[in-house]
Amino acid sequence: MTDISLQRDRLEKPTLIYPFASPPEAGKVIAIAPGVVWMRMPLPMALNHINVWGLEDDDGWAVVDTGMRTDETVAAWRDLFANANEQRPLTRVFGTHMHPDHIGMAGWLTRKFNCRLWMTQLEYLNCRVLTADTGREAPEDGVTFYHSAGWSSSAIENYQARFGNFGKYIHALPNSYRRIQDGEEIRIGANTWRVIVGTGHSPEHACLYCVDLKLLISGDQVLPRISSNVSVHPTEPDANPMRAWLESLAKIKREVPDDVLVLPSHNDCFRGLHARLHYLAASQERTLDRLRHTLKEPRRAIDVFAALFGRSIGETDGSLLNLATGESLACLNYLLHRGEAKIELDETGVARYQMR
Repeated sequence: MTDISLQRDRLEKPTLIYPFASPPEAGKVIAIAPGVVWMRMPLPMALNHINVWGLEDDDGWAVVDTGMRTDETVAAWRDLFANANEQRPLTRVFGTHMHPDHIGMAGWLTRKFNCRLWMTQLEYLNCRVLTADTGREAPEDGVTFYHSAGWSSSAIENYQARFGNFGKYIHALPNSYRRIQDGEEIRIGANTWRVIVGTGHSPEHACLYCVDLKLLISGDQVLPRISSNVSVHPTEPDANPMRAWLESLAKIKREVPDDVLVLPSHNDCFRGLHARLHYLAASQERTLDRLRHTLKEPRRAIDVFAALFGRSIGETDGSLLNLATGESLACLNYLLHRGEAKIELDETGVARYQMR
């Protein structure tokens, strides 16, 4: 497929409505609705922020997500506490999912205010497992996984050197938590929020939907300007997260009406949920079609980057290579599970995929 045909294959993005002129500055808040405030924490990466949300509770404030464990995030939280109009404590901390930018400060906040962490079970337990890898050597299963994807020896050496970094960006989680589950209704102050679980981006990602306020805290399940990473990981190499991701997009569209204001973890608050959900699903289907075309000939996971992402990805950025490989394998596994593609290992253990 030529570059020109790839350009023509792109969908037109829907026009979303952004009701706020600008996001809050670090250490400040913006009122979104009665008893709901928007805060923003810095991130030390290209995606340089995460949104966190304050929900007024009976005796203080609950927060949803926390930011990554960094000195800059600690300073931002301290500024928020110092600038608050009322010195009211945090009553509980909600984590949408286990990634460090969302849960990194949860242990710090729950200890500071002696409050509970509220989280789904798979997110809590997976986070505990991954943080336990800190200081360990990279497992042989991981080396085999990335070798099979086509990584060079130098890229694998970089993976081995970086292994275990996940826990460096997360304060130790509390040793107990309050489990939340799909469909559960949770009273927070004057409002009730329903848990809507999605999968694909993470094992049991919790969104929070308030019918009365017409708000959806979407976490990373629905973002207005970027698409969340959907990856296969060395711990479960045969997983099919892309199917789970597409099913979750359809589920949110069924369960949440279009008139909500979406409060995402990245970028800005927006209206136009159903149009965005449709675009995300349709865009992924177009991407899978490009992959099918590419797999007319045998390809390694690293050979399909251009078809999936529109560009090649080198080894200089180990984190980006890791994300791209994980998402490539998610797309390849999706076709394998559907019986559309086949996989063969060569004599060195490198996998090649091809349409049947």
